[in-house]
Amino acid sequence: MATQRYTVTPHPIETLLTWVKSGEVAIPEIQRPFVWEATKVRNLLDSLYRGYPVGYLISWRNPTVKLKDGSSALGKRVLIDGQQRVTALMAALLGHQVVTKDYETVRIRIAFHPVNERFEVSNPAIAKDTAWIVDLAEVFSPNASLFALVNEYCERNPNASQDATFHALEKLRKITNNHVGIIELDPDLSIETVTEIFIRVNSAGSELSQADFAMSKIASNETYGGNILRKAIDYFCHLAVAPEFFGRIKENDKAFAGTEFFSKMSWIKNESDDIYDPSYTDMLRVAFTSEFRRGRLEDLVALLSGRNFETKQYEDKIAEDSFRRLKDGVLNFINETHFKRFIMIIRSAGFVDSSLIGSQNALNFAYILYLALRNLEKPAAYIESAVRRWFVMSVLTGRYSGSPETTIDFDIRQLHAQGYDAFAEATIDGELSDAFWDTLLPQEMHTSSSSSPYFRVFQAAQVKLQDKGFLSKDITVLDLILNKCDVHHVFPKKHLKAQGMSKGRYNQIANYVLAQSEINIAISDTAPQVYFAELSQQCDGGKKKYGNITTIADLQANLEMSCIPQEVLINGGLDYDAFLERRRHLMAAKMKKYFRAL
Repeated sequence: MATQRYTVTPHPIETLLTWVKSGEVAIPEIQRPFVWEATKVRNLLDSLYRGYPVGYLISWRNPTVKLKDGSSALGKRVLIDGQQRVTALMAALLGHQVVTKDYETVRIRIAFHPVNERFEVSNPAIAKDTAWIVDLAEVFSPNASLFALVNEYCERNPNASQDATFHALEKLRKITNNHVGIIELDPDLSIETVTEIFIRVNSAGSELSQADFAMSKIASNETYGGNILRKAIDYFCHLAVAPEFFGRIKENDKAFAGTEFFSKMSWIKNESDDIYDPSYTDMLRVAFTSEFRRGRLEDLVALLSGRNFETKQYEDKIAEDSFRRLKDGVLNFINETHFKRFIMIIRSAGFVDSSLIGSQNALNFAYILYLALRNLEKPAAYIESAVRRWFVMSVLTGRYSGSPETTIDFDIRQLHAQGYDAFAEATIDGELSDAFWDTLLPQEMHTSSSSSPYFRVFQAAQVKLQDKGFLSKDITVLDLILNKCDVHHVFPKKHLKAQGMSKGRYNQIANYVLAQSEINIAISDTAPQVYFAELSQQCDGGKKKYGNITTIADLQANLEMSCIPQEVLINGGLDYDAFLERRRHLMAAKMKKYFRAL
């Protein structure tokens, strides 16, 4: 029979709030945006008032760490689940301010109607209505007198019963005596076990991750600046998506605005590039892996706890050093030169628009590789080529799509153990052999998904090779992608549907091209053997119907750019299946040429 590795103890809400105020319990979410709507805070208080259960809280006391003087210190309790509920109580009952998802510091005011025993989110109408107590924090103030509150309310509302009002307010004040069950995990549980428990816990219906646990661990440490570090991660990721919030953060969080993090990320307020908009998971992974040469975020949690992997003990010195190194990793991540040069490298590989980025983990490892090679003081040209090649290889092979942490951990260790040249040569030669380009890749392109990594890389190859759009004389693929053009069909969709073909058949990526809307409209549902014959006539002095190409040499060159087999111009062209088969091989050959030029 398995041994129970936790205890369940009921505690009054008042005790829980006292623990939070004293720092006994760490509430990491106080350090980042409060995501609950005010109505959920109202509902929580209503449940408490009516004596309904509000769920368990789960806490884990940090491992015992050895301090510099040799003594031991038992760490704070970290709330694994229940952070939003406790933050809501702190806000509504104690009047604490919270930071919203828009990074505004606000008070959440919940009003109470003693006569009807109702709760509501305060608003201007309620503020004018004497029947409401506008802010519960007034009732729970240490200096508040219950008798004075009742007298003041009855003076404003002469028809209210003094006894009923007293009873309602007394019942309200007693909600802090309600018990909440706290599940406390054994402090000697391993980091790995607690991580697994954390991931299995659902909060507000969304599964938590190792990154969430790491972020909670970071925020709960004030000794080594974890609370500020967490804000830096949150703020940068938010600003990458919405640079306009820079001014709001500066105005609403003056303490953070005075840190080196804020000055180091100030450049992003002028950026609108969306090639790489990292989440906090992405940022943590890159900062940690590039700095610690490890890929598993559970290792980060262990190191921040002071874990000595050799002795299996927890040491304050290791925790201090780990926070310092993670800070260095974050500063490297947000460094303007690093970030912009990395984006420039990705763009130089032809990935000029966020629509071409399909694998965030491939992008993450490319940035890890950039930072690692830069730290090894490799020449700029060397770094650019290495990052481009590794990124494209990982996208084409789906290297980080299955078990990304395992693969990232393996790759970063091998990169430093073998040296990049030896590791990259063996990996790329193994993954992208001639057999891959000539046989496997054409087979893999039997797909109808326009978001396929193969079609994305093909478009990047066309950008890199400065190809023109399908049947365009002057408009490039780059122009079309940046102007969000549609993907069109060489064999028109309606033409194939009329033959009874299914969606999966007519939407093959080997039937896709990037073309100007005018050309696509002109082609409409015309059979390919018809419009290609008309193109030949157009290049022989006939009427211009499809674009401005007027010589057969220019037409053949354009078809070659889009990997359209020249046989389409001869005696009625190819049937659909033969066309797809031939084009898949031509597309694979173009990608091979492109990759080897990176």
